[in-house]
Amino acid sequence: MNNWKEISLHDIKNIRIGHAQDEEHATGCTVIICEEKAQCGVDVRGGGPASRENQLLNPMMSNDGINGLLLSGGSAYGLDAAGGVMKYLEEKGRGVKVGKEIVPIVVGSCIFDLGCVDGKVRPDAAMGYAACLDSERNVERNGNVGAGMGATVGKIHGDDFAMKSGLGCYCVQVGSLQVGAIVAVNAIGDVFEMDSDRQLAGLLNQKKDRMISSEEEAVKLLQLASKFSFNTTIGAIITNARLSKAEMNKVAAMASNGMARTIRPVNTSMDGDSIYALSVGKVKSSADVVGTLGAHVLGKAVNRAVLEAEEKYGYKSAQSFR
Repeated sequence: MNNWKEISLHDIKNIRIGHAQDEEHATGCTVIICEEKAQCGVDVRGGGPASRENQLLNPMMSNDGINGLLLSGGSAYGLDAAGGVMKYLEEKGRGVKVGKEIVPIVVGSCIFDLGCVDGKVRPDAAMGYAACLDSERNVERNGNVGAGMGATVGKIHGDDFAMKSGLGCYCVQVGSLQVGAIVAVNAIGDVFEMDSDRQLAGLLNQKKDRMISSEEEAVKLLQLASKFSFNTTIGAIITNARLSKAEMNKVAAMASNGMARTIRPVNTSMDGDSIYALSVGKVKSSADVVGTLGAHVLGKAVNRAVLEAEEKYGYKSAQSFR
């Protein structure tokens, strides 16, 4: 890995990333705006996804690229934020031309953050539009921002013993190939250091002075049933490789392994875990290489999401135990 150079996700051309959030009510959204149409695939492994237009990403469908991707809080309500993304893209003249009209293609998924502070306040079209405006700044941020504003982890014993998580980005360059990840980590499980047994965040013990294993607790209970199902990890792999929609679906599937290397347990029936993959460049590579790098950067982004999250709303964070 000596030739894997870490770069900013924002170094990848033809995309802009923006965020908007309601800090008081612990929710927000993140948008990826494609300067040019991006081939996109998706891998859904969780049992309870809240998503929009994902069927268009099936290689059998005629869609030949997306204009924007929404990652949002608010559970299914948060899908309303896509309306603001569509409005922004329509104003920019980006989308499928249908007669005299333009229809932007916006896909997206949401996390369940309704119980973090106030479930009656959710991302809406105005917040989605604000995130698009913020993308014009295109500044990388991690932790308590955007779709990660109300994210928490380690919820098998309920909200009282969970920890604060957030949004994470990580990107590498190998030669001319760039592969990056952005992810909002809102898992029922614990987060571990990439390919390690070092727990970074997750389930707290009764005294809330140390972390314990969600997997071990699940075995004791003989079930995996959170008192509050405030779960789902969503994210995207972005690459400057030139790959087809079918290949990007393969990249998304391979990259999802980065979650399995960092979150335990993961992909349960109470999660809506979904990973997108966007091709926004023309560098020659294979889906297998991009997928391999994708798993690496996604795992690193998951780690960053919890390491850069600050204590908030009464939740301890990984920073609390440093």
